[in-house]
Amino acid sequence: MQTTLSQKTSFAGTGLHSGRPARVTLHPAPADHGIVFRRSDFARIDGAADPLIPALWDRVIVSPLNTRIENAEGVSVSTIEHLMAALSGCGVHNVLVEIDGPEVPILDGSAALFARGILSAGLAVLDAPLMAIEVLRPVSVTQGEATARLEPARKPGLTIDFEIDFADAAIGRQIRQIDMANGAFLRELCDSRTFCRLQDVTAMQKNGLALGGTVNNAVVVDGATVLTPGGLRHKDEAVRHKMLDSVGDMATAGAPILGHYSGHRAGHALTNALLRALFAEAGNWRLRPIDAGLARHLPGADLRQEDLAAVA
Repeated sequence: MQTTLSQKTSFAGTGLHSGRPARVTLHPAPADHGIVFRRSDFARIDGAADPLIPALWDRVIVSPLNTRIENAEGVSVSTIEHLMAALSGCGVHNVLVEIDGPEVPILDGSAALFARGILSAGLAVLDAPLMAIEVLRPVSVTQGEATARLEPARKPGLTIDFEIDFADAAIGRQIRQIDMANGAFLRELCDSRTFCRLQDVTAMQKNGLALGGTVNNAVVVDGATVLTPGGLRHKDEAVRHKMLDSVGDMATAGAPILGHYSGHRAGHALTNALLRALFAEAGNWRLRPIDAGLARHLPGADLRQEDLAAVA
């Protein structure tokens, strides 16, 4: 069955790239609504109706640094990937995301605070069947040394494997595999923060990017040194965060994905290109109704209040 929130929940903070403050409120939504953003500030500025932006793959504007969606009127919201990952990982299918600025707050650089707010608000089961996107044949995209691939499921639900390789000794080569079945997102991915190299932060800020980035909302490394206070939350926090990003980006498919995702040095733009390749041919996928047996293997299934301990 489809789900939404039992009550609204809000978050406030600064955008990573814009450096602008914003408040986000998640509102319960009816069945088949999906995840839709509404820029509440746009109406105040232009006197127009509140613009709605569905969080879907064909509304994504390609960027290597974050995921930005835009509607036909040119109204956009950027850096949605961590919130989308939290919604997907907690099993939320329908919600109206009201935001009063152009960028979702970065918070602590992970999806943990979003997940905590979602679980605290609680989930409501809707009287409507849930459909999933079943991958029927392999699809892959490559850009330079980076590759992303979707193939038919190796086991029920969604599984992911990811590999990264950085020259910086603080990151290096990291490989991880995960079965996204009930609760795995909370236990293994949601608290892993975005990461960057000190030299990249300096260059981005000179070019008007990462204006809200600090060592308190990202893991900043310089060679073998982790500059962020407290160090790493996980030895392989970097690859876990890349997996978190992939969960958020795949959530723009519009329904849970049944299949296996592989990423090698992949990022936001490549995962979006992969979804576009998947939906380019009808034979690549099909909609499949989710029965009670398969529902147990979806991200967010059977979460309990005690699972909040994973994001406390």
